[in-house]
Order: sequence, then structure tokens, then C-alpha cells
Amino acid sequence: MSMPVIPVEAQNTPRYQVAVCDWMILKRQKLGEFSKAREVGADGVEVDMGPLGKRVLFENRFRNAEDARVFSHTADSLGVQVPSIAMSGFFAQNLIKRQNYRDLLRDCFQTMKAFHAQVAFLPLGGSGNGWKQKGAERDTLVAYLHDIGEMAKAEGVTVGIRTQLDAKASIQLLKEIKSDGIKIYYNFQDAADNNRDICKELKKLGKDRIIQIHATNTDSVNLPDDPEIDLPKIKKTLDQMKWSGWLVVERSRDVKRVRDVNYNFSRNVEYLKNIFLKDKP
Repeated sequence: MSMPVIPVEAQNTPRYQVAVCDWMILKRQKLGEFSKAREVGADGVEVDMGPLGKRVLFENRFRNAEDARVFSHTADSLGVQVPSIAMSGFFAQNLIKRQNYRDLLRDCFQTMKAFHAQVAFLPLGGSGNGWKQKGAERDTLVAYLHDIGEMAKAEGVTVGIRTQLDAKASIQLLKEIKSDGIKIYYNFQDAADNNRDICKELKKLGKDRIIQIHATNTDSVNLPDDPEIDLPKIKKTLDQMKWSGWLVVERSRDVKRVRDVNYNFSRNVEYLKNIFLKDKP
């Protein structure tokens, strides 16, 4: 006899949860990242795959099964979740020129299994701007992302891409990719940098296209002091959309105290929780 499915609404998981990026809290693939997350009040850590540069594969210590086991056990023992694994190397490296992209993604998926993560973060910033128009670069990128999306579906996970495009152009890209394994990893900064309305973009994208959110701006001031990010309005919009998921603190560091991890991330996490979790779930 099969067990009944418990609706999300009936479970104890809150609609919104808050995580931090391990590379931004200066703990990339360091065991102390989980205790640091707890120290700044976060529920989870977005774990990075490690540097890429001119390497064939990421400098990923989690290919070592014992390292992966120790890190996963430490996260579990501290009650810290790993909602996503990031491939931050692609902020600088061009996916279009990586013919071994399948090996890189397999490495990421294997790491996701070790931490029970459901989302992979793939920024397209290192791929330049040529792909944003019709042509060979776009055709190659779309083909790669379709393949990556199908690989992700086979693994039961999702790859969230940061496109830096507006909502309309991001939707068009997803239509060309034609794979449910690829969704948008939305970033407040991209809208703020281009004077786009975050709430209008979120509504246009719709809840089913957004897999996760980097809920911060560029480094300048912390979220409580940022006039460009209206968090109460954003929460109201996401509530109306019935979106739920992880809000990940990437940046929004005070430029006068940019390396003060506890100050910056504690303030940002606390502010996000005050806005998004005051009436949980």
C-alpha cells in the first residue's frame, strides 16, 4: 500500500529559506563553511565546485569520497542544508569554448548527490555577449544548454542559469533551449544594474521558470540600507506568484568593510529573514 503524498503546504518547510555562498563568505570548500553559515544565521550554504581557470576540470575536492562524506556529515550535524552547488568558475570561463562541458557537469552532478542538492548554479557571465544575438555562438550555447538540461533531468535535478538578460529575453532563451532541466537562477543585481523593475521581471518570468534567487545587489551597502532593493515589495510579489524556495546571499557587502564576513552576512541574512519569515511558512 503506497503512502499518501503530503502537500507542501502541510509540511514544516517554510516557503522561504535563506542561504549564503561559500566562496563569498571566504570558505569555499572549507569545512568551516557550515559553522560560519550558522554563525551568520543562515539555513543553508551554496557550495562551490572550486576554481576552473585553465584547468580541464574544477579544482573540486569532493571528487574524493572521504572529503565529500566528512563535509556532508558536518553539514547534517549542524543542521545546515546545501540547496545548490555552484559552478562559479563560469563567471570568468566561456561555456561555449568548453567542449568537455559534459565532464564538468557530470562532476557537478556527482557533487550534488553527495550533498543531496537539487539545484546547480551556472552563470553565463564568462561566455561574453556574442551569444545574446542570433548566430553561431548562440546556436552552440543553446545546443550545450539543451544537452545539459537533459542530463540534469536524467539526474532528477535542475540547472539554474544566470543570463543577465531581461525577463523577455530570458524566456526566449528558455524556449530555444527546450529542456525543463534548465531554469532561471534570478539575481536582483542584474535588474538593479540595468534599471529594470525587479517585481515586474519576477512576474513576467513566472514562478515555474525561476528555480532559485540570489537575493542581493552588487557590493555597495548591505540590504537594509539599499534603496534599489525593495524587499517588502519583492516578498509581496513572490507571495502573489506562490513562489517558494531559497534566497541566497551572494553580495551586498558594505564596501567599507568588504571582508568583514560576520558583519555583512549577518546583517543581510537577518534582514531577509525579518522580511520573508516573519509570517512563516
